[in-house]
Amino acid sequence: MSDRIRTLKLSLAYLPLAVPISDAKVLTGRQRPLTQVALLFAEITTEEGFEGLGFSYSKRAGGPGLFAHAREIGGDVIGEDPSDIGKLGTKLVWAGASVGRSGLATQAIAAIDVALWDLKAKRAGLPLAKLLGAHHDAVPCYNTSGGFLNAPLEEVLENAAGAVERGIGGIKIKVGQPDQLADLARVEAVRTALPSSVALMVDANQQWDRGTALRMGRQLESFGLVWIEEPLDAYDAAGHAMLSARLDTPIASGEMLTSVAEHRALISQNSVSFLQPDAPRVGGITSFLRILALADEAGLKVAPHFAMELHLHLAAAYPGAVWVEHFDWLEPLFQERLEIADGRMLVPDRPGIGVSLSDQARAWTVEAAEFGG
Repeated sequence: MSDRIRTLKLSLAYLPLAVPISDAKVLTGRQRPLTQVALLFAEITTEEGFEGLGFSYSKRAGGPGLFAHAREIGGDVIGEDPSDIGKLGTKLVWAGASVGRSGLATQAIAAIDVALWDLKAKRAGLPLAKLLGAHHDAVPCYNTSGGFLNAPLEEVLENAAGAVERGIGGIKIKVGQPDQLADLARVEAVRTALPSSVALMVDANQQWDRGTALRMGRQLESFGLVWIEEPLDAYDAAGHAMLSARLDTPIASGEMLTSVAEHRALISQNSVSFLQPDAPRVGGITSFLRILALADEAGLKVAPHFAMELHLHLAAAYPGAVWVEHFDWLEPLFQERLEIADGRMLVPDRPGIGVSLSDQARAWTVEAAEFGG
């Protein structure tokens, strides 16, 4: 007989960051510095005693909105078969379809979708990557959290050296400063300091226009970058396609997109060599797998954005070339830690995603709601 969902608990927690974080959008006044990350957690239990944990997140704004939307529609999963993940996703989407089928609405649903996949893998006694059909037991990883623009160059160099010492295989630094010569000097200093075997990427966070991106891309060619990330507005698929055609350095983008359709636009216009979907932003693992199928058909490389605890499993399930982004920000939320060796992040052998909430995550919780019982 089919199992049934007995309870759903939703909670909103705020993860404080040690220092305010700035990228190019902050330096040019588009955004304020990032001081905290809002986390929406979904915890599901079934009548047979299985449990699943999922999460979504928002930066700067949107946390209360994620929680409010999930609270309005979450009760619709009570009594349903937790294995019917696609059916439940459709049900939740249409429960709140009047506010759209992308953006905040799908990001709220993502926490529940991820919890259902976590539960399914735990029920099978498998890591999520194995349940999905893993192609890799370990995935090349690069660090981002040490290369933001609020950090002076000396600190960035120290952070990069520490990441390499930990076994991380690549370093990504932020660019897009008003002074483009300062960007070039920063990239040159990091490239010179790193061993030649360590990969280097840069991220402009949508800062440049097409002309600036082309000029900067040409000047960055000599550094042998793995990619230039988000040189243009995230929705400028045609502009990214132009850069991809005219530069030797690969182009990466996708993290800010919130639907399968938006990723399809990047893929269909040959806009990127590296696609960077984010499962919590696109509605969860179910939608993410659809994007992976499109990327695989197009022969693209994939480098999921943020949330390494989740995206390690999804990257490991991709047949093509992959990277996973090392961000240590979320580590205080979980009791477990991921292992890194020889430039790669190892897929854990724990069932499901392989993480459980820490006491600190509970302490940071500001709001909760429960359904069923």
